[in-house]
Amino acid sequence: MPLTRWTNKASGWFKQSLPGYCAFCLSPGQVSSGWCQECFDQLPWNLHVCCQCKEPLSHVFANAQMLCDHCQAEKPAFSMVTAELLFEGPVRALIHDFKFHASPRAGMLLAELMLANTPRCLGEGLLPVPMHHMRARERGFNQSYWLSEQLAKRLALPLINAVCVKQLPAQHTLSRKERASNLVGAFRIDGPVPGHLTIIDDVVTTGATGQALATVALRAGATRVDIWAIARTPLTHS
Repeated sequence: MPLTRWTNKASGWFKQSLPGYCAFCLSPGQVSSGWCQECFDQLPWNLHVCCQCKEPLSHVFANAQMLCDHCQAEKPAFSMVTAELLFEGPVRALIHDFKFHASPRAGMLLAELMLANTPRCLGEGLLPVPMHHMRARERGFNQSYWLSEQLAKRLALPLINAVCVKQLPAQHTLSRKERASNLVGAFRIDGPVPGHLTIIDDVVTTGATGQALATVALRAGATRVDIWAIARTPLTHS
């Protein structure tokens, strides 16, 4: 069954899916990747984007190096974002299953999707977005740290830890300006850091979290900071 017939029952399918079957359509024979090629091709790819922050653009431009209005108005602290998928459809359901139901199968599939689209330059260390200890206690785990651990093992890169010192409200309810304001002073990095760091996150919406963490990393001694995430929020939702 191709991805076009994928339904809202997908969350349950993810839990039922076993290694050796496509996670999206449950067809057998997908031993290594976790998905069949047809479903992989039909995933919501983030194609027409700002070349720096990967925000989806409303028009297709001939110039592949087009910057969005936000990056033109104010240069971000991070150098580039890798987020090749859109946070919608099966990708959204998979992230939800991982983030809110702690599904290890969903987590491993997300890590594999990230590894299928690795950044051109990985840097010298992975920096997971930290979570305030109260939020971590409520959720039970930090999804960004979990992903970072999986990626670090596969890529033989060290993990660099930051600390979230400010309990933040749910960011999805806030505007771009409110997100940026709430994140001021939210993160701290203790000790030396490599020159080139890559922030690991699940979803980039406005880029405010990455901007705040990249700023702290640069102050701690990094000379370049990139962001690597599973997906970018569609234009209409950011």
